[in-house]
Amino acid sequence: MLTALRIRNLALVDDLSWSLEPGYTAITGETGAGKSIILGALKLLLGERADKSLIRSGSDACTVEATFILAQPEKWNVTLESLGVEPCEDSQLLLKRTFTTAGANRQFINNSATTLATLKVLGDDLVDLHGPHDHQSLFSAARQLEILDQFAESIGLLTDYRTLFSQAATLRADYHSLATSEAALAQEIDLLQFQKNEIESADLDPVEAAETLARYTTVSQSRRLTEIAASLRDRLSENEDSLASRHAEAQRLFRDLERLDPSTHELAARHATLLGELDDISHSLGKYLDTLDLDPEQILRLEERVNLLQTLQRKYGPALEDVIVFGEKVAARLAKITGRDAELTRLNEELKKSEAALLAIGEKLTRLRRKAITPLARDVTVHLRDLGFKQAHFEITLLPSEEPKSTGLETIEFQFAPNPGEPIQPLRSIASSGEISRVMLAIKSALASHDAIALLVFDEIDANVGGEIAHAVGEKMRSLGEHHQVLSITHLPQVAARAADHFVVAKEVSSGRTFSRLTRVAGDDRIAEIARMLGGKSESALALAKTLLAGG
Repeated sequence: MLTALRIRNLALVDDLSWSLEPGYTAITGETGAGKSIILGALKLLLGERADKSLIRSGSDACTVEATFILAQPEKWNVTLESLGVEPCEDSQLLLKRTFTTAGANRQFINNSATTLATLKVLGDDLVDLHGPHDHQSLFSAARQLEILDQFAESIGLLTDYRTLFSQAATLRADYHSLATSEAALAQEIDLLQFQKNEIESADLDPVEAAETLARYTTVSQSRRLTEIAASLRDRLSENEDSLASRHAEAQRLFRDLERLDPSTHELAARHATLLGELDDISHSLGKYLDTLDLDPEQILRLEERVNLLQTLQRKYGPALEDVIVFGEKVAARLAKITGRDAELTRLNEELKKSEAALLAIGEKLTRLRRKAITPLARDVTVHLRDLGFKQAHFEITLLPSEEPKSTGLETIEFQFAPNPGEPIQPLRSIASSGEISRVMLAIKSALASHDAIALLVFDEIDANVGGEIAHAVGEKMRSLGEHHQVLSITHLPQVAARAADHFVVAKEVSSGRTFSRLTRVAGDDRIAEIARMLGGKSESALALAKTLLAGG
């Protein structure tokens, strides 16, 4: 059950702490007082997407927190651990949701940060919420089968059936994928064989590839160094037009200049030193070239290897490890195709076994469903008559499907005749929202002892009804409260009067700001609230309110 709900800075609520009791609780108040805020807070905790416009004006963030007490925490802990969430302590499950005006959104389960999807998965098992339009879910065949399975207590069997259905679907897809046309298969084999040979012939090894690339980088640099050093040596001394040749001619001119003018001896000497230095540099470059000692064949082999690796990475990569994995997949697929006949035989046998198992469990599920049809239809009819459909007729029809579906071997149709003399027709053909709401309540009443979800929330599900029917709706809520914790937002005094606990939502203005307040009412305060809902606080209204609260 939900024991506590705290809301901070949500719409008109600044800070609300609500302690709840088991059984049936009614929530009432004037239109626009803020009853929907409580429902909105619960929806946020159940994983509904947050709208930052809901954050109270002047605040940066909104927070909603809830505490649930679990009857069987050990079962819930298995689910929580599978979702990566901390298990419960002392049977308490804590949910928290925070979102900000900046768009940040955080949610927690037992103080563990979690995702919105995980919160929704958990919320679906915690709370069954029915709003003004949620009764439309009854039009769905999947929802109708779910209701029947809840009553038949066959949800576990349905889970097993769905597991087998998924396995059979996978085997069927594998079989059809392999059983392609011969021409397409031959083309695929050719491609796979080429890819396999190309990758296998490369004899790939990530360590060797790294070493090869490192050596190639070094060799590539050496080759460039050789080119530069050889070019320098040629320009210094090897070419006809080299610096050495030009300096030799200059040296002859310096000797002629020195004979004619001895005072130029120092200039000639300096030039002779420069020429010697030039010869020495050229000689050193020759020695440097000898140290590089490049093997052209080695360079060619390295170039070819690096080009091959890069080509494979472009085609099957991007990384070399990806190429290796791709090759393994190609080899596995090729082995499967080349052994196609044997693999098709194996898949066919597996598929037959899987379909047989699926059919067996599906037929067992069908038997449980058919066994539950009559008692469920009878119970719903009884509750419908309590809710004002004195001569209503409710039926459930199961028809075999042409082929197995994920929901079972049959389709379902809820059928309803609200008035005598009218033909029974599919529930989806009923136009009146008031009628459908009562059908929903009748079904919930029939499922009361079968529904595993402990908290039921009704948001004005009693709209468009009144008079004696309102009394009946209130009695159904009270009866549901014997098996579940029930929260009902209602405008009907007859419905509110049957609650074990009663809260009123009201607006108040303080310091120029509007606030929504939630207050428990009892005794005279509760009589006054029921009288208000009846239309006033006259003596007759107060007297009628006392009568309603007394069960009259």
